[in-house]
Amino acid sequence: MLKNILLAFIPLFVAVDAIGLIPIFINLTQKFPLEKRKRIIRQSLSTAFFVATGFLFLGKFIFSLLGITISDFLIAGGVLLFILAINDLLAHKEKVSFSSDTLGVVPIGVPLIVGPAVLTTSLIIVHTYGLFPTLISLTINILLTGFVFSFSLQIINFLGEGGTKALSKITSLLLAGIAVMLVRKGFLMIFNYKPF
Repeated sequence: MLKNILLAFIPLFVAVDAIGLIPIFINLTQKFPLEKRKRIIRQSLSTAFFVATGFLFLGKFIFSLLGITISDFLIAGGVLLFILAINDLLAHKEKVSFSSDTLGVVPIGVPLIVGPAVLTTSLIIVHTYGLFPTLISLTINILLTGFVFSFSLQIINFLGEGGTKALSKITSLLLAGIAVMLVRKGFLMIFNYKPF
Protein backbone atom coordinates (compact mmCIF):
# COMPACT_ATOMS: atom_id res chain seq x y z
CA MET A 1 0.00 0.00 0.00
CA LEU A 2 2.79 2.43 0.97
CA LYS A 3 4.62 1.61 -2.27
CA ASN A 4 1.49 2.35 -4.32
CA ILE A 5 1.00 5.66 -2.50
CA LEU A 6 4.61 6.62 -3.28
CA LEU A 7 4.29 5.54 -6.93
CA ALA A 8 1.05 7.52 -7.25
CA PHE A 9 2.55 10.52 -5.45
CA ILE A 10 5.51 11.06 -7.81
CA PRO A 11 3.67 11.70 -11.12
CA LEU A 12 1.11 13.88 -9.32
CA PHE A 13 3.92 15.85 -7.67
CA VAL A 14 5.42 16.50 -11.10
CA ALA A 15 2.01 17.37 -12.59
CA VAL A 16 1.11 19.83 -9.80
CA ASP A 17 4.58 21.47 -9.91
CA ALA A 18 4.11 23.38 -6.63
CA ILE A 19 7.62 24.91 -6.77
CA GLY A 20 7.05 26.08 -10.33
CA LEU A 21 3.83 27.81 -9.27
CA ILE A 22 5.60 30.00 -6.69
CA PRO A 23 6.47 32.91 -9.04
CA ILE A 24 2.91 32.95 -10.43
CA PHE A 25 1.40 32.78 -6.93
CA ILE A 26 3.56 35.66 -5.71
CA ASN A 27 2.72 37.79 -8.77
CA LEU A 28 -1.01 37.20 -8.23
CA THR A 29 -1.05 37.79 -4.45
CA GLN A 30 1.78 40.23 -3.66
CA LYS A 31 -0.56 43.25 -3.40
CA PHE A 32 -2.68 41.57 -0.70
CA PRO A 33 -1.96 41.60 3.07
CA LEU A 34 -0.83 38.40 4.82
CA GLU A 35 -4.27 37.51 6.20
CA LYS A 36 -5.90 37.79 2.80
CA ARG A 37 -3.13 35.69 1.23
CA LYS A 38 -3.82 32.99 3.83
CA ARG A 39 -7.51 33.05 2.93
CA ILE A 40 -6.66 32.78 -0.77
CA ILE A 41 -4.44 29.76 -0.03
CA ARG A 42 -7.25 28.02 1.92
CA GLN A 43 -9.73 28.79 -0.85
CA SER A 44 -7.39 27.48 -3.55
CA LEU A 45 -6.65 24.23 -1.68
CA SER A 46 -10.32 23.42 -1.03
CA THR A 47 -11.21 24.21 -4.66
CA ALA A 48 -8.36 22.06 -5.98
CA PHE A 49 -9.30 19.15 -3.70
CA PHE A 50 -13.01 19.11 -4.57
CA VAL A 51 -12.43 19.49 -8.31
CA ALA A 52 -9.76 16.76 -8.37
CA THR A 53 -11.72 14.24 -6.27
CA GLY A 54 -14.97 14.97 -8.12
CA PHE A 55 -13.27 14.34 -11.45
CA LEU A 56 -11.64 11.23 -10.03
CA PHE A 57 -15.02 9.68 -9.16
CA LEU A 58 -16.90 10.86 -12.24
CA GLY A 59 -14.09 10.14 -14.70
CA LYS A 60 -14.73 6.40 -14.96
CA PHE A 61 -18.47 6.96 -15.44
CA ILE A 62 -17.77 9.42 -18.26
CA PHE A 63 -15.36 6.93 -19.82
CA SER A 64 -17.93 4.12 -19.84
CA LEU A 65 -20.62 6.48 -21.13
CA LEU A 66 -18.47 7.60 -24.06
CA GLY A 67 -16.83 4.22 -24.71
CA ILE A 68 -13.32 5.48 -24.00
CA THR A 69 -10.79 2.81 -22.97
CA ILE A 70 -7.81 3.25 -20.67
CA SER A 71 -5.44 2.85 -23.64
CA ASP A 72 -7.29 5.66 -25.46
CA PHE A 73 -6.94 7.90 -22.43
CA LEU A 74 -3.29 6.99 -21.92
CA ILE A 75 -2.47 8.12 -25.45
CA ALA A 76 -4.68 11.22 -25.35
CA GLY A 77 -3.49 12.11 -21.84
CA GLY A 78 0.13 11.57 -22.80
CA VAL A 79 -0.19 13.83 -25.84
CA LEU A 80 -1.92 16.49 -23.71
CA LEU A 81 0.73 16.30 -20.97
CA PHE A 82 3.47 16.56 -23.60
CA ILE A 83 1.87 19.68 -25.09
CA LEU A 84 1.50 21.21 -21.60
CA ALA A 85 5.13 20.41 -20.76
CA ILE A 86 6.41 21.89 -24.04
CA ASN A 87 4.19 24.95 -23.59
CA ASP A 88 5.57 25.46 -20.08
CA LEU A 89 9.13 25.07 -21.34
CA LEU A 90 8.74 27.57 -24.17
CA ALA A 91 5.99 30.01 -23.16
CA HIS A 92 6.26 33.14 -21.03
CA LYS A 93 3.44 33.79 -18.56
CA GLU A 94 2.16 37.36 -18.33
CA LYS A 95 0.98 39.01 -15.13
CA VAL A 96 -2.82 39.29 -14.93
CA SER A 97 -4.94 40.95 -12.26
CA PHE A 98 -7.76 39.02 -10.53
CA SER A 99 -10.30 39.76 -7.80
CA SER A 100 -9.24 38.63 -4.31
CA ASP A 101 -12.70 37.10 -3.76
CA THR A 102 -12.32 34.55 -6.56
CA LEU A 103 -8.54 34.40 -6.93
CA GLY A 104 -8.27 31.22 -4.85
CA VAL A 105 -10.87 29.48 -7.03
CA VAL A 106 -9.75 30.72 -10.45
CA PRO A 107 -6.97 30.75 -11.52
CA ILE A 108 -5.02 29.41 -8.50
CA GLY A 109 -7.23 26.45 -7.47
CA VAL A 110 -8.15 25.67 -11.07
CA PRO A 111 -6.28 25.51 -13.40
CA LEU A 112 -2.93 26.30 -11.68
CA ILE A 113 -3.00 23.68 -8.90
CA VAL A 114 -5.47 21.27 -10.51
CA GLY A 115 -5.35 21.63 -14.26
CA PRO A 116 -5.45 19.23 -17.20
CA ALA A 117 -2.12 17.67 -16.21
CA VAL A 118 -3.30 16.73 -12.70
CA LEU A 119 -6.73 15.53 -13.87
CA THR A 120 -5.21 13.40 -16.62
CA THR A 121 -2.54 11.97 -14.35
CA SER A 122 -4.96 11.20 -11.49
CA LEU A 123 -7.36 9.27 -13.73
CA ILE A 124 -4.51 7.21 -15.12
CA ILE A 125 -2.88 6.38 -11.78
CA VAL A 126 -6.20 5.48 -10.11
CA HIS A 127 -6.46 2.66 -12.63
CA THR A 128 -2.85 1.64 -12.01
CA TYR A 129 -2.46 1.97 -8.23
CA GLY A 130 -6.04 2.06 -6.93
CA LEU A 131 -8.45 4.66 -5.58
CA PHE A 132 -7.15 4.91 -2.00
CA PRO A 133 -3.44 5.45 -2.86
CA THR A 134 -4.47 8.00 -5.49
CA LEU A 135 -6.69 9.93 -3.06
CA ILE A 136 -3.97 9.91 -0.40
CA SER A 137 -1.25 11.07 -2.80
CA LEU A 138 -3.56 13.69 -4.31
CA THR A 139 -4.41 15.05 -0.86
CA ILE A 140 -0.74 15.11 0.18
CA ASN A 141 0.22 16.95 -3.02
CA ILE A 142 -2.50 19.57 -2.52
CA LEU A 143 -1.50 20.08 1.14
CA LEU A 144 2.15 20.27 0.09
CA THR A 145 1.22 22.98 -2.40
CA GLY A 146 -0.47 24.92 0.41
CA PHE A 147 2.69 24.57 2.51
CA VAL A 148 4.84 25.79 -0.38
CA PHE A 149 2.52 28.75 -0.99
CA SER A 150 2.61 29.65 2.72
CA PHE A 151 6.41 29.92 2.57
CA SER A 152 6.59 31.14 -1.04
CA LEU A 153 8.41 34.37 -0.25
CA GLN A 154 11.07 32.57 1.79
CA ILE A 155 11.49 29.85 -0.86
CA ILE A 156 11.88 32.30 -3.75
CA ASN A 157 14.38 34.34 -1.69
CA PHE A 158 16.38 31.16 -1.04
CA LEU A 159 16.29 29.82 -4.61
CA GLY A 160 16.28 33.18 -6.33
CA GLU A 161 14.12 33.91 -9.36
CA GLY A 162 16.54 32.10 -11.68
CA GLY A 163 16.66 29.01 -9.45
CA THR A 164 12.87 28.85 -9.21
CA LYS A 165 12.49 29.10 -12.99
CA ALA A 166 15.20 26.48 -13.54
CA LEU A 167 13.49 24.06 -11.14
CA SER A 168 10.18 24.65 -12.91
CA LYS A 169 11.77 23.81 -16.27
CA ILE A 170 13.28 20.61 -14.87
CA THR A 171 9.86 19.45 -13.62
CA SER A 172 8.43 20.28 -17.07
CA LEU A 173 11.06 18.04 -18.66
CA LEU A 174 10.10 15.25 -16.26
CA LEU A 175 6.45 15.79 -17.17
CA ALA A 176 7.36 15.49 -20.87
CA GLY A 177 9.12 12.20 -20.11
CA ILE A 178 6.08 10.88 -18.25
CA ALA A 179 3.91 11.95 -21.22
CA VAL A 180 6.01 9.90 -23.66
CA MET A 181 5.83 6.91 -21.28
CA LEU A 182 2.00 7.16 -21.16
CA VAL A 183 1.74 7.21 -24.97
CA ARG A 184 4.09 4.22 -25.18
CA LYS A 185 2.02 2.26 -22.63
CA GLY A 186 -1.19 3.14 -24.47
CA PHE A 187 0.12 1.82 -27.79
CA LEU A 188 1.54 -1.30 -26.11
CA MET A 189 -1.90 -1.99 -24.64
CA ILE A 190 -3.57 -1.63 -28.01
CA PHE A 191 -1.12 -3.85 -29.89
CA ASN A 192 -0.74 -6.47 -27.16
CA TYR A 193 -4.42 -6.44 -26.17
CA LYS A 194 -3.44 -6.60 -22.52
CA PRO A 195 -5.39 -4.93 -19.72
CA PHE A 196 -3.55 -2.01 -18.07
